[in-house]
Amino acid sequence: MTDVNDQEAILGMSARNAAGVIMGQEVLKLSPQGKVLMTLGKPGVAGTGPDAFDRPTSVAVASNGDVFVSDGHAPNKYGTGRVVKFSKDGHFIKSWGRKGSAPGEFDEPHDIFVGGSRGWVYVADRRNNRIQVFDQNGNFIVEWKQFGQPSSVFVGKDDTIYVGASFPDASAKKGEMRGIVIGNAIDGSLKAFIPDPADLDKVIAGTSASGIAADSMGSVFAADVGAHNLRKYVKIK
Repeated sequence: MTDVNDQEAILGMSARNAAGVIMGQEVLKLSPQGKVLMTLGKPGVAGTGPDAFDRPTSVAVASNGDVFVSDGHAPNKYGTGRVVKFSKDGHFIKSWGRKGSAPGEFDEPHDIFVGGSRGWVYVADRRNNRIQVFDQNGNFIVEWKQFGQPSSVFVGKDDTIYVGASFPDASAKKGEMRGIVIGNAIDGSLKAFIPDPADLDKVIAGTSASGIAADSMGSVFAADVGAHNLRKYVKIK
């Protein structure tokens, strides 16, 4: 899990631990019981080097255990936009990307997933309104803008891609439509759209599915930051 916090207090509560250190700017590996097994980054310290993060947004693990972190939630201290790769035991391997809009650059990489039949790295490059796809060495493969403004991305073993996104829509409330876009993770073709059921007049600012996953039965799970709830969609045959 990632801890994006860079503030001294959250919802009026101190973000400092018992030692007085501001918690955040970390990636944590937890046991099923919640025990911290590994920590990447420096608690409360923003940075752009191999041992620090600048508001990390998401983490993904490859089949061999390598760890990929999307780093640079807006706003952040150093204008960061990158992906950082570690070995399964937490040793820095490489990073790629910077803030920008060219292929391989990022503007708020909000979510990351590694998987599908080709083991590609999928990044929800939110403020650039695109999904970017790389191999695990950071080589750029393709960008897809047909998925709207993405906040989350997940790819199933059958190469189905699920993206929590928003689209400008003058006829919709607040001028946008939100939902889950379903497509093909190899060629980027679109298959389906699940509209967000939340009333935009009753949600906080922010997108809906900021976290997304699907199981082998085709059920889709969305973490809705706007409505502060979790949603499950069941595939109908």
